[in-house]
Amino acid sequence: MRILVVEDEEQLADAIESMLKKEQYFVDKVFDGQDGYDYAMSGIYDLILLDIMLPKMDGLTVLKKLRDNGISTPIMLLTARTEIDDKIKGLDLGADDYLTKPFNKGELLARVRALTRRKGEIPTNELEFKDIKLNQSSYELICGDNSIKLGGKEFKIMQMLMYNTKNIISKDEFIEKIWGYDSEAEYNSIEVYVSFLRKKLNAIHSTVQIKASRGIGYYLQ
Repeated sequence: MRILVVEDEEQLADAIESMLKKEQYFVDKVFDGQDGYDYAMSGIYDLILLDIMLPKMDGLTVLKKLRDNGISTPIMLLTARTEIDDKIKGLDLGADDYLTKPFNKGELLARVRALTRRKGEIPTNELEFKDIKLNQSSYELICGDNSIKLGGKEFKIMQMLMYNTKNIISKDEFIEKIWGYDSEAEYNSIEVYVSFLRKKLNAIHSTVQIKASRGIGYYLQ
């Protein structure tokens, strides 16, 4: 399960990240609404924890834009105790739950479990595109009777590509979402891992190709 935390109080974001990682969730965190929106639009998350009071774009605007663009990922709003009207508006805009700050660790984790179980009612363990499947638990790339294990970054790149089969993903997006927005990773790092993935697709005899759009990024074909 992958969770996105959008919270501008960095100490609180770090604390939430630590709690969730101890429960074996994969966690990405960002500190403003614009980054939260951009990350959430990738469609790779099982749950989004979204603060309402955010710089660049407030949480309710992020929520509305995500729902307007067809992102159905469960969203839990993090609200201050006095933001009653915002709670109501958030639920009306499509939030699945809200949690009032300051909150209890046990309550946060219980609500996270409830929301991820709800999403899990629709099987999402495998992604499919043409003749390949990506098992999100075992990190295996599968074609017919053939399968091959992917490394961590190979898996994340393939996962992003398979969640966005109609779009070209830029190298900047890969670096921000996989290495982190403050990473010093260079474009050739992406090229190296894409080369590994192409060899693994060949190894399992898939017809799927990772194509490069010159100067833009990569997509599946």
